[in-house]
Amino acid sequence: MRQVTPLTDGWILHHPEGTGQALPASVPGCVHTDLLAAGLIPDPFLGRDETEVAWVGRRTWTYERDLPAGGSAHERTDLVFDGLDTVAEILLDGRPLGRVRNMHRSYRFDVTGLSGRLTVRFASAYDEAEAVRAAVGDRPGAYPEPYQYVRKMACSFGWDWGPTLVTAGIWRPVRLEHWSTARIARVRPLVTVADGAGVVELAVDVERTEGGAPLDVEASVGGVRARARFEGTAGTVRLRVPDVRLWWPRGYGEQPLYDVELTLLDGEGAVDSWRRRTGFRTVELDTSPDAHGTGFTLVVNGERLFARGVNWIPDDAFPSRITRDRYRRRLEQAAAAGVDLVRVWGGGIYESEDFYDACDELGLLVWQDFPFACAAYPEEQPLRGEVEAEARENVVRLMPHPSLVLWNGNNENQWGFRDWGWEPALAGDSWGEGYYLGLLPRVVAESDPTRPYTAGSPWSGSWLRHPNDPAHGTHHSWEVWNRRDYADYRLDVPRFVAEFGWQAPPAYATLRRALPGEELAADSPGVLHHQKAADGNGKLERGLARHFAVPEGDFDRWHYLTQLNQVRAVAAGIEHWRSHWPVCAGSVVWQLNDCWPVTSWSAIDGDGREKPLYHELRRLYADRLLTVRTDGDGDASAGRGGGRRLVVAAVNQAAEEWRTVLRLRRTAVDGRVLAEAEPRCAADARTVALVEVPAELVPVGPEEFLVADAQDPAGGEPLRALHFPAADRDIPYPRPEFEVALAPEGVTVTARTLVRDLLLQADRLDPEASADRGPVTLLPGERVTIGVRGWQTPDPKAARAALYCVEPAG
Repeated sequence: MRQVTPLTDGWILHHPEGTGQALPASVPGCVHTDLLAAGLIPDPFLGRDETEVAWVGRRTWTYERDLPAGGSAHERTDLVFDGLDTVAEILLDGRPLGRVRNMHRSYRFDVTGLSGRLTVRFASAYDEAEAVRAAVGDRPGAYPEPYQYVRKMACSFGWDWGPTLVTAGIWRPVRLEHWSTARIARVRPLVTVADGAGVVELAVDVERTEGGAPLDVEASVGGVRARARFEGTAGTVRLRVPDVRLWWPRGYGEQPLYDVELTLLDGEGAVDSWRRRTGFRTVELDTSPDAHGTGFTLVVNGERLFARGVNWIPDDAFPSRITRDRYRRRLEQAAAAGVDLVRVWGGGIYESEDFYDACDELGLLVWQDFPFACAAYPEEQPLRGEVEAEARENVVRLMPHPSLVLWNGNNENQWGFRDWGWEPALAGDSWGEGYYLGLLPRVVAESDPTRPYTAGSPWSGSWLRHPNDPAHGTHHSWEVWNRRDYADYRLDVPRFVAEFGWQAPPAYATLRRALPGEELAADSPGVLHHQKAADGNGKLERGLARHFAVPEGDFDRWHYLTQLNQVRAVAAGIEHWRSHWPVCAGSVVWQLNDCWPVTSWSAIDGDGREKPLYHELRRLYADRLLTVRTDGDGDASAGRGGGRRLVVAAVNQAAEEWRTVLRLRRTAVDGRVLAEAEPRCAADARTVALVEVPAELVPVGPEEFLVADAQDPAGGEPLRALHFPAADRDIPYPRPEFEVALAPEGVTVTARTLVRDLLLQADRLDPEASADRGPVTLLPGERVTIGVRGWQTPDPKAARAALYCVEPAG
C-alpha cells in the first residue's frame, strides 16, 4: 500500500535582507506568520502596522529542509505539495525539480531514489504579476494592485474590507508518497439519485510505475460493493444503493452522509485506496422565463428554495492559520443564524476540505465561485493553462461534497465590462469572457455534470440584457449603500439578490484590541486605517444622517448608531425580498465574516465577535418571519386614504402550515393604543400570506406606529413587526426609561416607556463576554432578559452603562 511521510517539521526560512539569517518555519504557513513568530515584524492587524510590513510581499524568500531518502520498500517516491503560494522554484541539492505559479493547485514531483537539501524559492508575486502584464498587456480592474495577472488569492493584494498583505509560502501540507505498481491518481465521483436509489459512478485514473497486468478496483458505499477490472490507466465502477436516505439543506431535513471507499488491487493485494464521504441529493437551477423576467431558483430534491445566504471571504488574511475548528465555529455561527447557503466569493480561494466537510454536516449549501473578481483577466498563456488546470483539479476535488450545489464563473466581471469603463479601455483585448462562457462551463460539463453552472454574479443570462438587470438572474444591489438609502431596497423585486449590504464598525472590544492606546473616534487615525472602503466613513455618516441626528464627538453613540443602521438596512432588504417569494428566490448578505479587525459589511467581525447584525439575521432568516410592507401607488406616509395599502406579510418557510391570529395595534409613541384588530392569517407551507391592514390602523404622522404580533407555532417568543412611517430623527420619542436587574446568566430590562432598539454591548462588560440577542424594541411595561456569557463580575451599574437605545433628537 501507498505510504505517506509528512514533511511538516525541520523547515527553515531564509531572511532575504542580506544578513543570512535563518528562521524556524512552520509548514503549512507563510512568510508573514514566520516573521511574526520570530518577532521580526509587528502584527499588521494592529494599529497602522500593515504599512510597516508592505516590504515582505516584494522580496524573494527561501524555505529549506533535508529530504529523507525514500528507501527501497517501494518502487516510486513522489514529493507532493497541496499548495504553494504562489510563484516558486523547487530544487533538490541545487538541481531544479520544477517551477510553479498557481496558489490554487497542487503539485507532484518524482523524487525516487533522491535525497538531499530540498529548497523552495519563492519569487515576489508582484514581480510575477508585472512580468505577465508586460507580456500580455494592461487590463483594467477595480483596484490598482495587479492581482489579475497571477493565480493567487486576489484579496491578499487588498480589498475594500481587507489589508494589503501579499503572502508567500508553503500554505498547505507537503509530504512524500511512497508507492509500487500503481496508485490512484484521480477519482471523479458522479453521485445521483434515480428512482429512490443512490447511484455512485466512480471514474478512476491510475498511474503505473510501468505497463503491466490488469488491475482491479473494488468500491463500497452504503453496504453495496462492486468490482471492475482496468486494462490500462482508466476505468469506471458503478454502485447502486437502494432506498437511499436523501441529504437535505438545514431546515428541510437531515444530512445523512455515506462513506465511499475504493481500493486498487493488484491480484488480491491492495496497492492503494481512496476514501471520501458523500450524500445523495439532486440539485437543479431553474432559470425559466416567466411573467416577471428570468428566474434563478435553486431546487434541491425537487424542493424549491428561498436561499437564506451569506457571502464568505477568507476568514484570515493568512489562510494557512485557519484551522478545522475555526472553520467549524464560523460555519456553526452561520447555521445558528438561520443561514442555509454560503457563497464562497471569487476574490478568495477554493477552501480546504475542512470547510466543505463542515457544510456537509451542517446542511449549508455551498455556492462556489471560481477565483476571478472585479477585474479584466487576460486569457493568454501562461494564465490560460493555469486556469484550466486549477479548474479541473478543484472541480474533481470538491465533487464528493453534497453541500456544493452551484459553480459560478466569476464575481462582477461581466458587470465591470459593461458598466465600469472596461470595454473601451480593452479595445478588443481578452478580459475573461472566454473563461466564463467557454472554458469553465466546458470543464464543469465534462467533469461534474451533476451540478449547475452560472457564468457570473451578477449575470442576467444573456448579453441581450444588462448583466445586473434585477428582473433576470442574479443581482448585486450596490447603488444602495454607495449612493442611495436602504429604503430603496423596497423599490424593486430582484429575482435573486446575490450581494447587498451595509457597513458598520466591529465590536468595541475588537477596536480596542486592534488600536491599543488610541483615543477612539470616528475619524481617528487607526479607525480610518481600519476602514478600507472608498469614502467608507462618509457613506456611513450620510446613511446615518437620513435617519438619525449624527452625534458629534460622541464615539460611543456613533458606534451604536452605525451598528444599528446596518441592522436596519439589511432588515429592510431581506424582509422585502422574502415577502415577495417566489418571485425573489434568495438573498445573500455581503458578508458573513472578516479576515482582520475592520469596519466592514460583516455580521461577525475579525476577532470572531458577533455584531448586532448577526443576531438580526437570526430573526430575518428564521423559518417564520413577520413583516410590514406597502403595496400599490402613492405615499403610505400620507396616512389613511392614501393610494397605497399597508400589508402584513407572514412568511412561512417551514414545512407545516402556519395559522395564527395577528394582533395589530396603531400605537402612539407615548404608549397609548389608538386602535387595534385581530385578523386571522393562514400561510401554507413554503408560502407567504398577505393581510391588508385596516385603514383605521394605518399610522398617521411621526407620532404613531403599527405593531403586528403573532405566535410562532414552533414556540419561543412571539413574532413581531413594527412599522414607523417617519425617520427616527423626526419621531418625537419620549426620553427612554427602563429598569435594569441582574438575572441568572443575564440581564433583565423592564421598559417604563417606549424603548426603541435596546442593545446590550456585552463586550464592554468584559472582552470575553457575549450577549444572546441584538437590538430589541420594548413597549411600555414589556420586559426582556438578555443572556450573557463570559461575564466574570456581574454588576447592574455596569450593565446599564453597556445598554444603548434610540434617544429623542436634540
